Amino acid sequence: MIDRNLIEKLVKDRLEEDQFIVGISVSESNRIDVFIDGYSGLSIDMCVAVSRHVEHSLDREDEDFSLQVSSPGLSEKFRVKEQYIKYKGKAIEIVTIDGAEMEGKLLVADDSGIVLETSVKEKPEGAKKKIVVVKEHHLKYDEIKSAKAVISFK
Repeated sequence: MIDRNLIEKLVKDRLEEDQFIVGISVSESNRIDVFIDGYSGLSIDMCVAVSRHVEHSLDREDEDFSLQVSSPGLSEKFRVKEQYIKYKGKAIEIVTIDGAEMEGKLLVADDSGIVLETSVKEKPEGAKKKIVVVKEHHLKYDEIKSAKAVISFK
């Protein structure tokens, strides 16, 4: 079986400064799946370049393998902290460990966690109408069960 750490090193060697690894998996049958992304997006050319670099660095005579390099889809859940940083200022959906679901604007994403701004309609005590209340939720990464970008066609 091909070593996952070797694949990670090869991929990192080829990535540019604003790009990062989202995930790498190597199956027992040597199917290698590499997911990469970048803060300013990722071109198909970069996926091809990473794929070629990994392929040329491995010996098929030694061990046969299949390799797929791509970016994670927009509808995929976030896997690494860098994805949160990439979506700072944009709308995301979150499910917390305790099952709470939130959608809002990602204000902060750093090493300690995130700050999500949500807007909900609430009826204040004694009021006749609901008003929009903006709240900030401070969450550590280990409090988040899943998160993904909100896809908007507006």
